[in-house]
Order: sequence, then C-alpha cells, then structure tokens
Amino acid sequence: MNAVLRLLTLVLLTLVPLTSPVSAQTLVGDGQADDSAALQKLVDAGGSVQLPKGRYRLTKTVTVDLAKLGASSISSDGTATLIMAGPGPALKVIGTHGGTAAPKSFKPETWAQRTPVVQGLEIIGAHAEADGIEATGTMQLTLSRLTIREARHAIHLTVRNRNVVISDCHLYRNRGVGLFLDNVNLHQTNITGCHISYNLGGGIVAVGGEVRNLHVGTCDIEANHDENGPPSANILLDSTGGSIAEVAVTGCTIQHTHKAPGSANIRILGAGKDPSLLRREGREHTREGHVTIVGNVFSDVQVNLEIRQARGVTVSANTFWEGFTHDLLVEDSQNIVVTGNNFDRNPRYLVNGNGLAEKNGVVLRRVADSSFSGNVVVGVHGQEAAVDVEDGTRLRITDNSILDSDGHALRLTRLSRSLVTGNLLRDDRPADKRSLAPLLSVREGTENRIDAEPTTAR
Repeated sequence: MNAVLRLLTLVLLTLVPLTSPVSAQTLVGDGQADDSAALQKLVDAGGSVQLPKGRYRLTKTVTVDLAKLGASSISSDGTATLIMAGPGPALKVIGTHGGTAAPKSFKPETWAQRTPVVQGLEIIGAHAEADGIEATGTMQLTLSRLTIREARHAIHLTVRNRNVVISDCHLYRNRGVGLFLDNVNLHQTNITGCHISYNLGGGIVAVGGEVRNLHVGTCDIEANHDENGPPSANILLDSTGGSIAEVAVTGCTIQHTHKAPGSANIRILGAGKDPSLLRREGREHTREGHVTIVGNVFSDVQVNLEIRQARGVTVSANTFWEGFTHDLLVEDSQNIVVTGNNFDRNPRYLVNGNGLAEKNGVVLRRVADSSFSGNVVVGVHGQEAAVDVEDGTRLRITDNSILDSDGHALRLTRLSRSLVTGNLLRDDRPADKRSLAPLLSVREGTENRIDAEPTTAR
C-alpha cells in the first residue's frame, strides 16, 4: 500500500509544477505584491470583478476591453484600494462606439458593450504619471462612489464617449485635473453629488473637442488651484480648437482659493473653431456658449465668474462674495443674461483675515445684446466703479440695486443703443467712508435711454 502511495505522489509531482501559474496570478491585496497581472486576468475572465477588502498594488494599467468582454464592471463595497505604482491610468475602459446617442447610430456591438461600471473603489496614485481612470469609446459609462486621490488626473475622458454618469465621487488632491474632458467628443454627461477638491490643475476641465449636454449639479467644488502654478479654475470650459456648449451648472458650492494667481470659480473661454464657418461665412472662430449657471454659491477666488468670447450665457439666482479682483468679468461676448444675483460683502467673512482686501464688482466690456437686471451689488471696494460697462451695445441695465460702494456705482463708457432705467444707486455709509465720485457716470454714449438722476445719498 505504501508503495502505491509513493508512486501516486511521484506522478502528481510530475504533473503539477511546484509554482502554479494560477497561484502566481492570484490577488494578494497586501499593498506590496504586484497585483497587475492577477487583476487583469480576473477582468479578462469575464468582465465582472467584485474586489474584497484589500490594497491592490498595480504597476501596469488594467484594461477593460469592451469589444472582447461586452458589458463589464469592477466593483467593491468601498473597502478595496488600487494603488497605481506605474505610469498611466490604473483602469482604462476601451469601447468601440463611434456613433452618437441616437438609437439609429448604434451597432449591435454597442448594446453588448453598454454601461461599463466602476464603483466603490479607492484609487491612489503612487507614480508621477499615474492616473485614476481613463475611458474612450464608451456608451453609458457609469462611475460612482469612487475616491481618487494623489494621482495626476483622477478621471480622464478621451477621444469619444457618450452618456457618461459620474456620481457620488470624491476626486481629491490630485496633481492634475479632477475630471478632465481632454479634446473629447462627448455628449450627454451628468456629474452629480461629487466632492471635487484640491486638484492642482483644475476641478472640472474641458478643453477643445466637441462637448455638448454637460450637466454639473449639487457638487462641492473647491480649491482646485495651484498657488505656485499657472492659473486654473474650479470649472474651466475652454473651447480653443474645438467647441463646448449646452452646459448647466446648478446648485453647487464653488470656492477657493484667492491665493492662487488668476484663480476663477468658473472660467468660460468661448473662442472655438469650426472649419465649416470658414466656408459659409469667411471666418472659422466661434463664440461658444449656451451655458446656464443657476443657484450656485461662489466665493474666495480672484474672479468668481469669467466669461470671454462667449455667446448665450445665463447667470441667475447665484450668490457671490470675495471676488478679490472681480465678482463677474464679461468680455467680447453677446447674448449674456445676468439676473437676480446677489453680489455681496458679508461682514461675517471678516473672520477669514483678509482685511477687506477683496474688491468684488462687475465688469462688462465689449458686450452686446445682453441684460444685467434685477441684481443686488453691495460693498464694492477699491474699484473705479461697482458696475463698469465699457463699449457695450444694445444692453438692458435695469432695476438693479447698486449700494454702498467705492467709486461710481454705475459707470457707462461708450454705451450705445441701450436702456438704463430703474436702478437704485445709493451710498449710505458714514460721510467719511463715501467716495466723492458721482454715483452715475456716462461718457461718450449714443442712442441710449438713461435715467437722468439716480437716487442718491451723496
């Protein structure tokens, strides 16, 4: 009997190598072993991975190839961490959808690849060129309950995607951008309920490409600036080389930090490029826009809202304070509607220790076919005018309260074909605090209807 057992043992040792390829590719999750190959193998085995609690160190990108796998997901209950110790994204989701969101553009394989999901993970960058998640060619990409930190870019959308949902994520303290729309052809995107903070290259940044139907709602977006780096913004929409339009930003708190040069809460650079315009109209540069900014809270940057070379931007029911250079700056734009906003200087924020250094104020320069109505502007300091309008045409400046500010309450320079009426212009501060400048200043205007005498305490 013993001889038989020894013979069987020798046979088994011959058939089974001492180091099994399967065991060599088993997830360890101790934060030290390289789990790249093991996780890639799990993904390739069927595209559905549920990671248990652990710290999974990666040195290579794990690719989710939707053309091979079909519908796929990588999930955790919130207890799994991916540590990206190599260059590139920890996870890269690649699809083949080249159409639009319209059903007629779908191929059979599009539905087979639908709704790739990544949820419930923490991703930490441990390499100078490590990113969190990159996606291209996807339809209905869904990212939720993620924490991505210490990487270069947290979420990087490239080339082409459709119907993206990003919800309940924490994109925190990355060296680059929190959510980077990088020259991407991207339509129908919802970003909701996220914290996007302390990313040095910007919070939500869209550059070039073709971006439409971008919705940002009920997020906390703050301090996405580098005090020692180039200017960035909590939300940047830069159409240079492409076009970005049809955007809504609603119900967010967007703030910090004025210590970064050139910082902005929202910066819209609408000078896009459309080769078809060159054929039709002899010009190729556009003014992109159709942006709605409603019901947000803005504070503590150099410029709270900056709009340049844009068209079709509506700014309504927002609260602004601590715009250290300006609260609102609009230049070279048209069809801008600013209504029902509160531009304030609240005394309780003196606790920030800024010593009234913030200037606030509104500037409209080379703006046409636009309205600034029903706003309250209070406590602009150190500016030549609280509301400063220069080279505007066909504007409505009506029913605003412009109060207790330095310089002119309202200055109109080379305004034409415009209506300025119903504005309450007053300075009721103690006499030694008031400016000597007239509340209303009108210079070199033509074809305007302007209230002759503002209500005044000066």
